[in-house]
Amino acid sequence: MRIRVDDRIEAAIAERLGRLPARVQRRLSGQPPIVIDGQRLEPDVQLMLALRPLLGEPSWDEHLTPERGRALTREEAATAAGPRKVPVAAVEDLTVAGLPARRYVSAEPGDKPTLLYLHGGGFVVGDLDTHDAPCRVLCRHAGVDVLSVEYRKAPEHPFPAYVEDARRAFEWAAERYERVAVGGDSAGGNLAATLAIEYDPVLALLIYPAVDATQERESRRLFGEGFFLTDELMQWYTGHFMPEGSDPADPLRSPILSPRLREHAPALVITAGFDPLRDEGEAYAQALRDAGVPVLAHRFRGLFHGFINSIGASPSSRAALVETAGMTRALLRAR
Repeated sequence: MRIRVDDRIEAAIAERLGRLPARVQRRLSGQPPIVIDGQRLEPDVQLMLALRPLLGEPSWDEHLTPERGRALTREEAATAAGPRKVPVAAVEDLTVAGLPARRYVSAEPGDKPTLLYLHGGGFVVGDLDTHDAPCRVLCRHAGVDVLSVEYRKAPEHPFPAYVEDARRAFEWAAERYERVAVGGDSAGGNLAATLAIEYDPVLALLIYPAVDATQERESRRLFGEGFFLTDELMQWYTGHFMPEGSDPADPLRSPILSPRLREHAPALVITAGFDPLRDEGEAYAQALRDAGVPVLAHRFRGLFHGFINSIGASPSSRAALVETAGMTRALLRAR
Protein backbone atom coordinates (compact mmCIF):
# COMPACT_ATOMS: atom_id res chain seq x y z
CA MET A 1 0.00 0.00 0.00
CA ARG A 2 1.32 3.42 -0.91
CA ILE A 3 0.41 6.54 1.06
CA ARG A 4 1.16 9.83 -0.64
CA VAL A 5 0.61 13.24 0.99
CA ASP A 6 2.12 16.67 0.63
CA ASP A 7 5.92 16.71 1.05
CA ARG A 8 5.69 19.27 3.85
CA ILE A 9 3.22 17.14 5.77
CA GLU A 10 5.38 14.06 5.26
CA ALA A 11 8.43 16.00 6.49
CA ALA A 12 6.59 17.15 9.62
CA ILE A 13 5.36 13.62 10.37
CA ALA A 14 8.83 12.18 9.81
CA GLU A 15 10.34 14.76 12.16
CA ARG A 16 7.85 13.92 14.93
CA LEU A 17 8.42 10.18 14.55
CA GLY A 18 12.15 10.79 14.81
CA ARG A 19 11.67 12.38 18.24
CA LEU A 20 9.80 9.47 19.78
CA PRO A 21 11.49 7.42 22.52
CA ALA A 22 13.76 4.69 21.17
CA ARG A 23 11.62 1.87 22.58
CA VAL A 24 8.55 3.30 20.82
CA GLN A 25 10.42 3.69 17.56
CA ARG A 26 11.53 0.07 17.62
CA ARG A 27 8.02 -1.10 18.46
CA LEU A 28 6.55 0.92 15.58
CA SER A 29 9.17 -0.50 13.21
CA GLY A 30 7.75 -3.97 13.88
CA GLN A 31 11.22 -5.46 14.36
CA PRO A 32 13.57 -6.21 17.24
CA PRO A 33 16.80 -4.19 17.39
CA ILE A 34 18.83 -4.78 14.21
CA VAL A 35 22.38 -5.89 14.98
CA ILE A 36 24.75 -6.81 12.14
CA ASP A 37 28.52 -7.13 12.19
CA GLY A 38 28.57 -6.12 15.84
CA GLN A 39 26.72 -2.87 15.14
CA ARG A 40 23.25 -1.81 16.26
CA LEU A 41 21.13 0.27 13.91
CA GLU A 42 19.94 3.50 15.50
CA PRO A 43 16.24 3.17 16.44
CA ASP A 44 15.17 6.33 14.61
CA VAL A 45 16.85 5.02 11.44
CA GLN A 46 15.25 1.61 11.94
CA LEU A 47 11.80 3.21 12.07
CA MET A 48 12.49 5.49 9.10
CA LEU A 49 13.61 2.60 6.91
CA ALA A 50 10.65 0.47 8.01
CA LEU A 51 8.21 3.19 6.97
CA ARG A 52 9.71 3.80 3.51
CA PRO A 53 7.42 1.29 1.74
CA LEU A 54 4.34 3.09 3.09
CA LEU A 55 5.61 6.39 1.69
CA GLY A 56 6.20 4.94 -1.75
CA GLU A 57 9.63 3.29 -1.76
CA PRO A 58 10.66 3.23 -5.44
CA SER A 59 11.59 0.15 -7.43
CA TRP A 60 14.93 0.93 -9.06
CA ASP A 61 14.62 -1.43 -12.01
CA GLU A 62 15.54 -0.98 -15.67
CA HIS A 63 12.12 0.50 -16.41
CA LEU A 64 12.66 3.53 -14.14
CA THR A 65 13.86 6.50 -16.19
CA PRO A 66 16.55 8.90 -14.95
CA GLU A 67 13.98 11.70 -14.96
CA ARG A 68 11.66 9.76 -12.66
CA GLY A 69 14.57 8.66 -10.50
CA ARG A 70 15.57 12.28 -10.03
CA ALA A 71 12.03 13.26 -9.07
CA LEU A 72 11.80 10.43 -6.53
CA THR A 73 15.14 11.45 -5.05
CA ARG A 74 13.95 15.03 -4.64
CA GLU A 75 10.74 13.84 -2.98
CA GLU A 76 12.54 11.60 -0.48
CA ALA A 77 15.15 14.25 0.28
CA ALA A 78 12.43 16.83 0.99
CA THR A 79 10.71 14.46 3.42
CA ALA A 80 13.87 13.36 5.23
CA ALA A 81 15.35 16.86 5.48
CA GLY A 82 12.53 18.05 7.73
CA PRO A 83 10.20 21.04 7.55
CA ARG A 84 12.64 23.63 8.94
CA LYS A 85 15.76 24.97 7.26
CA VAL A 86 18.96 25.36 9.25
CA PRO A 87 19.67 29.12 9.34
CA VAL A 88 22.85 30.56 7.85
CA ALA A 89 23.92 34.16 7.31
CA ALA A 90 22.95 34.25 3.63
CA VAL A 91 22.15 32.01 0.67
CA GLU A 92 22.90 33.04 -2.89
CA ASP A 93 22.09 31.24 -6.13
CA LEU A 94 24.75 31.80 -8.76
CA THR A 95 26.47 30.27 -11.77
CA VAL A 96 29.91 28.67 -11.40
CA ALA A 97 31.79 27.90 -14.62
CA GLY A 98 28.45 27.68 -16.42
CA LEU A 99 26.94 25.35 -13.78
CA PRO A 100 24.07 25.98 -11.34
CA ALA A 101 25.45 26.67 -7.88
CA ARG A 102 24.43 27.87 -4.45
CA ARG A 103 26.62 29.67 -1.93
CA TYR A 104 25.91 29.41 1.79
CA VAL A 105 27.55 32.20 3.80
CA SER A 106 28.61 31.46 7.37
CA ALA A 107 28.02 33.94 10.19
CA GLU A 108 31.50 33.07 11.46
CA PRO A 109 33.57 36.30 11.77
CA GLY A 110 36.83 36.84 9.90
CA ASP A 111 38.30 35.03 6.92
CA LYS A 112 36.73 31.64 6.39
CA PRO A 113 37.59 28.74 4.12
CA THR A 114 35.25 27.91 1.27
CA LEU A 115 34.08 24.32 0.99
CA LEU A 116 33.35 23.33 -2.61
CA TYR A 117 30.66 20.69 -2.19
CA LEU A 118 29.69 18.07 -4.80
CA HIS A 119 26.45 16.20 -4.19
CA GLY A 120 25.92 12.46 -4.27
CA GLY A 121 23.47 10.48 -6.35
CA GLY A 122 25.34 7.87 -8.36
CA PHE A 123 26.30 10.46 -11.02
CA VAL A 124 22.65 10.21 -12.18
CA VAL A 125 20.42 11.92 -9.58
CA GLY A 126 20.82 14.67 -6.98
CA ASP A 127 20.96 18.43 -7.28
CA LEU A 128 21.27 21.64 -5.28
CA ASP A 129 17.94 21.08 -3.55
CA THR A 130 18.49 17.46 -2.51
CA HIS A 131 21.62 18.58 -0.67
CA ASP A 132 20.45 21.94 0.63
CA ALA A 133 19.99 20.64 4.19
CA PRO A 134 23.46 19.07 4.65
CA CYS A 135 25.14 22.10 3.06
CA ARG A 136 23.38 24.35 5.56
CA VAL A 137 24.54 22.21 8.48
CA LEU A 138 28.13 22.19 7.23
CA CYS A 139 28.05 25.95 6.73
CA ARG A 140 26.66 26.65 10.19
CA HIS A 141 28.62 24.15 12.25
CA ALA A 142 31.93 23.92 10.37
CA GLY A 143 32.26 27.70 10.15
CA VAL A 144 32.82 27.64 6.39
CA ASP A 145 31.20 29.19 3.37
CA VAL A 146 29.82 26.33 1.30
CA LEU A 147 29.78 26.48 -2.49
CA SER A 148 27.47 23.72 -3.72
CA VAL A 149 27.74 23.00 -7.44
CA GLU A 150 25.36 20.94 -9.58
CA TYR A 151 27.43 19.09 -12.17
CA ARG A 152 26.12 17.46 -15.34
CA LYS A 153 24.92 13.91 -14.91
CA ALA A 154 24.75 10.62 -16.78
CA PRO A 155 23.35 9.24 -19.00
CA GLU A 156 22.70 12.50 -20.87
CA HIS A 157 26.23 13.67 -20.09
CA PRO A 158 28.42 10.57 -19.88
CA PHE A 159 31.79 10.22 -18.22
CA PRO A 160 33.98 12.24 -18.01
CA ALA A 161 31.57 15.22 -18.23
CA TYR A 162 30.91 15.33 -14.48
CA VAL A 163 34.64 15.05 -13.74
CA GLU A 164 35.36 17.96 -16.06
CA ASP A 165 32.62 19.98 -14.35
CA ALA A 166 34.15 19.31 -10.93
CA ARG A 167 37.54 20.47 -12.19
CA ARG A 168 36.10 23.66 -13.67
CA ALA A 169 34.24 24.38 -10.45
CA PHE A 170 37.39 24.01 -8.37
CA GLU A 171 39.40 26.24 -10.70
CA TRP A 172 36.63 28.85 -10.55
CA ALA A 173 36.62 28.75 -6.74
CA ALA A 174 40.43 28.79 -6.45
CA GLU A 175 40.57 31.98 -8.51
CA ARG A 176 38.20 33.75 -6.12
CA TYR A 177 38.77 32.38 -2.63
CA GLU A 178 42.02 32.16 -0.72
CA ARG A 179 41.44 28.82 1.03
CA VAL A 180 39.36 26.16 -0.71
CA ALA A 181 38.46 22.74 0.68
CA VAL A 182 36.59 20.09 -1.28
CA GLY A 183 33.81 17.83 -0.07
CA GLY A 184 31.21 15.43 -1.31
CA ASP A 185 29.16 12.37 -0.44
CA SER A 186 29.00 9.07 -2.32
CA ALA A 187 29.47 9.92 -6.03
CA GLY A 188 30.34 13.46 -4.95
CA GLY A 189 32.95 11.93 -2.66
CA ASN A 190 34.47 10.29 -5.73
CA LEU A 191 34.72 13.67 -7.45
CA ALA A 192 36.08 15.37 -4.33
CA ALA A 193 38.76 12.64 -4.06
CA THR A 194 39.78 13.27 -7.67
CA LEU A 195 40.09 17.00 -7.00
CA ALA A 196 42.08 16.27 -3.84
CA ILE A 197 44.59 14.35 -5.97
CA GLU A 198 44.79 16.69 -8.95
CA TYR A 199 44.70 20.06 -7.16
CA ASP A 200 45.77 21.44 -3.79
CA PRO A 201 42.72 21.98 -1.58
CA VAL A 202 43.37 22.56 2.10
CA LEU A 203 41.20 19.56 3.06
CA ALA A 204 39.08 16.85 1.47
CA LEU A 205 35.84 15.91 3.26
CA LEU A 206 34.82 12.51 1.89
CA ILE A 207 31.47 11.23 3.17
CA TYR A 208 30.87 7.54 2.41
CA PRO A 209 32.75 8.01 -0.88
CA ALA A 210 32.44 5.72 -3.91
CA VAL A 211 36.12 5.22 -4.65
CA ASP A 212 36.56 1.68 -6.00
CA ALA A 213 34.51 0.34 -8.91
CA THR A 214 36.68 -2.75 -9.33
CA GLN A 215 35.46 -4.94 -6.48
CA GLU A 216 32.63 -5.60 -4.04
CA ARG A 217 33.74 -5.84 -0.43
CA GLU A 218 32.12 -7.59 2.52
CA SER A 219 30.01 -4.59 3.55
CA ARG A 220 28.16 -4.77 0.23
CA ARG A 221 27.17 -8.38 0.96
CA LEU A 222 26.11 -7.47 4.50
CA PHE A 223 24.15 -4.30 3.74
CA GLY A 224 23.10 -4.56 0.08
CA GLU A 225 19.43 -4.96 1.00
CA GLY A 226 17.21 -3.02 3.35
CA PHE A 227 19.40 -0.03 4.17
CA PHE A 228 18.46 2.54 1.51
CA LEU A 229 21.42 2.04 -0.84
CA THR A 230 20.50 -1.38 -2.21
CA ASP A 231 22.10 -3.63 -4.80
CA GLU A 232 19.18 -2.84 -7.10
CA LEU A 233 19.80 0.90 -6.81
CA MET A 234 23.56 0.53 -7.26
CA GLN A 235 23.00 -1.55 -10.40
CA TRP A 236 20.59 1.10 -11.69
CA TYR A 237 23.21 3.80 -11.17
CA THR A 238 25.94 1.69 -12.75
CA GLY A 239 23.82 0.96 -15.79
CA HIS A 240 23.56 4.69 -16.49
CA PHE A 241 27.00 6.05 -15.59
CA MET A 242 29.21 3.08 -16.52
CA PRO A 243 28.07 1.75 -19.90
CA GLU A 244 29.44 -1.41 -21.46
CA GLY A 245 33.12 -1.11 -22.32
CA SER A 246 33.92 1.25 -19.43
CA ASP A 247 37.10 0.60 -17.49
CA PRO A 248 36.29 0.38 -13.77
CA ALA A 249 40.02 0.56 -12.99
CA ASP A 250 40.34 4.05 -14.46
CA PRO A 251 41.59 6.17 -11.51
CA LEU A 252 38.86 8.71 -12.28
CA ARG A 253 36.31 5.98 -11.53
CA SER A 254 38.39 4.29 -8.82
CA PRO A 255 40.58 6.92 -7.11
CA ILE A 256 41.90 4.23 -4.76
CA LEU A 257 43.96 2.98 -7.72
CA SER A 258 45.48 6.36 -8.55
CA PRO A 259 49.28 6.28 -8.82
CA ARG A 260 49.24 9.81 -7.38
CA LEU A 261 47.65 9.05 -4.00
CA ARG A 262 50.65 10.52 -2.17
CA GLU A 263 49.67 13.91 -3.67
CA HIS A 264 46.20 13.73 -2.09
CA ALA A 265 45.17 16.58 0.21
CA PRO A 266 44.72 15.82 3.93
CA ALA A 267 41.39 14.06 4.32
CA LEU A 268 38.48 13.46 6.65
CA VAL A 269 36.81 10.18 5.63
CA ILE A 270 33.35 9.53 7.07
CA THR A 271 31.68 6.13 6.80
CA ALA A 272 28.44 4.59 8.06
CA GLY A 273 28.20 1.18 9.68
CA PHE A 274 25.18 -0.06 7.70
CA ASP A 275 26.45 1.10 4.32
CA PRO A 276 27.41 -1.17 1.40
CA LEU A 277 30.22 1.31 0.65
CA ARG A 278 31.57 1.26 4.20
CA ASP A 279 34.51 -1.03 3.55
CA GLU A 280 35.72 0.72 0.40
CA GLY A 281 35.63 4.10 2.14
CA GLU A 282 37.69 2.70 4.99
CA ALA A 283 40.04 0.97 2.54
CA TYR A 284 40.54 4.36 0.89
CA ALA A 285 41.44 5.95 4.21
CA GLN A 286 44.00 3.19 4.79
CA ALA A 287 45.43 3.59 1.27
CA LEU A 288 45.90 7.30 1.96
CA ARG A 289 47.65 6.56 5.24
CA ASP A 290 49.92 4.07 3.47
CA ALA A 291 50.77 6.81 0.96
CA GLY A 292 51.74 9.17 3.78
CA VAL A 293 48.65 11.40 3.59
CA PRO A 294 47.25 12.82 6.88
CA VAL A 295 43.86 11.18 7.40
CA LEU A 296 41.16 11.20 10.04
CA ALA A 297 38.64 8.39 9.50
CA HIS A 298 35.45 8.01 11.51
CA ARG A 299 32.65 5.45 11.28
CA PHE A 300 29.15 6.24 12.56
CA ARG A 301 28.35 2.66 13.49
CA GLY A 302 24.55 2.86 13.73
CA LEU A 303 23.88 4.88 10.57
CA PHE A 304 23.38 4.20 6.88
CA HIS A 305 24.31 5.48 3.43
CA GLY A 306 22.32 8.69 3.01
CA PHE A 307 22.28 9.82 6.63
CA ILE A 308 23.41 13.36 5.79
CA ASN A 309 20.16 13.83 3.83
CA SER A 310 18.01 12.61 6.73
CA ILE A 311 18.60 15.22 9.41
CA GLY A 312 14.90 16.04 9.82
CA ALA A 313 13.62 12.48 10.16
CA SER A 314 16.58 11.15 12.16
CA PRO A 315 18.05 13.03 15.13
CA SER A 316 20.96 10.57 15.23
CA SER A 317 21.76 11.45 11.60
CA ARG A 318 21.60 15.14 12.40
CA ALA A 319 23.93 14.70 15.38
CA ALA A 320 26.39 12.77 13.21
CA LEU A 321 26.43 15.48 10.55
CA VAL A 322 26.96 18.18 13.19
CA GLU A 323 29.82 16.10 14.59
CA THR A 324 31.25 15.76 11.08
CA ALA A 325 31.06 19.53 10.71
CA GLY A 326 32.89 19.91 14.02
CA MET A 327 35.67 17.60 12.88
CA THR A 328 35.90 19.59 9.63
CA ARG A 329 36.18 22.84 11.58
CA ALA A 330 38.95 21.46 13.79
CA LEU A 331 40.95 20.10 10.86
CA LEU A 332 40.66 23.34 8.92
CA ARG A 333 41.85 25.34 11.91
CA ALA A 334 44.92 23.11 12.06
CA ARG A 335 45.78 23.75 8.43
